[in-house]
Amino acid sequence: MFELPDAGLYRTTEPYPGHDDQFPAGVLVFVGQSTNGGGSFVVRPGANRRNRWFWGEPTTILRSPSWAKSLRKLPPEGFYTLPEAVELEGGGRWLKNAIVQLGYNEQGQGIIFVAEWHEAGTDNDLHFSDRGVPVSDSLLERLIWAPILPVQEPPAT
Repeated sequence: MFELPDAGLYRTTEPYPGHDDQFPAGVLVFVGQSTNGGGSFVVRPGANRRNRWFWGEPTTILRSPSWAKSLRKLPPEGFYTLPEAVELEGGGRWLKNAIVQLGYNEQGQGIIFVAEWHEAGTDNDLHFSDRGVPVSDSLLERLIWAPILPVQEPPAT
């Protein structure tokens, strides 16, 4: 039995043999575990909503342990705080400890979206733009997880 990576987000570093067109080097993929006992699979991004990827079809059975070892593990999408200030092009700056949302482009490059609180608003909500700032892998690895809990809306009656 060969060892396959844990479920999660990865960036490919080389093409998947026999699936070069579908999984070239330098793309974002999700490795998952089939719920019906079919083993591990790999899939490319489908739709992006609210700066998060959703995965769909087709999935491809992951059978190449050598290719699986070449995958670069990425932190999960979600909410983090900045370990340091981030200087933006054009003179802007996001402060250390700012709350950010982490997402990815289709090439697996991390993108952060800073939280904004709309002072004139009536809701007590944080808002995240749909335009973020690409970040280096070194900053990506140092982001600090912010345990913001997801809340499901109650069913409509």
